Amino acid sequence: MKDKKFFKYFKEYEWSNIFAMIRNNRLDPKICTDDFKNKLVVITGATSGIGYHTARKYAAQGANILCINRNIQKSEALCLEIESEFGVKCDFKIADLSNLKDIYRVADELLNYATPIDVLIQNAGIYLTKRELTSDGIEKVFVVHYLSSFIINYLLMDKLKSEGKARIIMVGSEGHRFAAWGLKLDDLNWEKRSYSGLKSYGSAKLAQLLSMIVFDEHFKNSGVTINTMHPGAVKTETGQENGIVYRWFKRIFLDRTLKSPLISAEALYYLGVSKEIKTVSGKFFNLTSQEEPAPPALDKEVAYKLWRKTLELSRLQEYKSKY
Repeated sequence: MKDKKFFKYFKEYEWSNIFAMIRNNRLDPKICTDDFKNKLVVITGATSGIGYHTARKYAAQGANILCINRNIQKSEALCLEIESEFGVKCDFKIADLSNLKDIYRVADELLNYATPIDVLIQNAGIYLTKRELTSDGIEKVFVVHYLSSFIINYLLMDKLKSEGKARIIMVGSEGHRFAAWGLKLDDLNWEKRSYSGLKSYGSAKLAQLLSMIVFDEHFKNSGVTINTMHPGAVKTETGQENGIVYRWFKRIFLDRTLKSPLISAEALYYLGVSKEIKTVSGKFFNLTSQEEPAPPALDKEVAYKLWRKTLELSRLQEYKSKY
């Protein structure tokens, strides 16, 4: 099976898609000037980087903000800043999105939130140079980037479909191309292979894109859309969990070549508000340029296998049976 997938993907790679990615990397995002007054935008990981600037962008256009963050002091400061500067409502929920219990709790709180959700931005992220397991025994990068967004999206499906208007945007990455030959469904915990930051990150981002295929089918004709966006090569706080050598290298070499996350915020606003893409769903964007992802991200057979595997790994069926 491994060889079959390798040769399948190898034949599907096209240079034109690589050239398109390189070209799109140089483009600025399209700008949407429409206001978003009195709408509700939910953002995970909003106290710094892309999430912070995105929260401010939506608030500046009149939207009310609900953040899901790890740090209560930073969350309080963010909401105070947004409310005083923009005159909108800002609320927050505290959750560690590497912990299944916290993910389920916050998903349940969103499920019972009285105000309809207009835009849900799955932005929380992490980058690790060494393999780390969560308290649930699952590889941490996979949980934060993929499993947390999957669980929240899954549990909110019926609510969002009944409201009939939400846009889900997952902050993905061109980094999914690091998993060039697909996911290893029998080794999502990296127990059988050597671990690296790029490989684990790429696999988690690939899983995110594969889940989008199935979510998009569930949302068909409901008024709900789901898309994934590469946020550009921008400077963020991701990677601060790593050792002093990595942090030094990131600060001295990587950060100097990166752009401001303001461009990511502009792109996320466009994707969440623009009428031009109101019905567009199940697509991958490099900022605001629609793009063909790598062949493994288009594999429907693997997407459905991953879906079933995720339901088991996340204990979703067990959770739903309690309600």
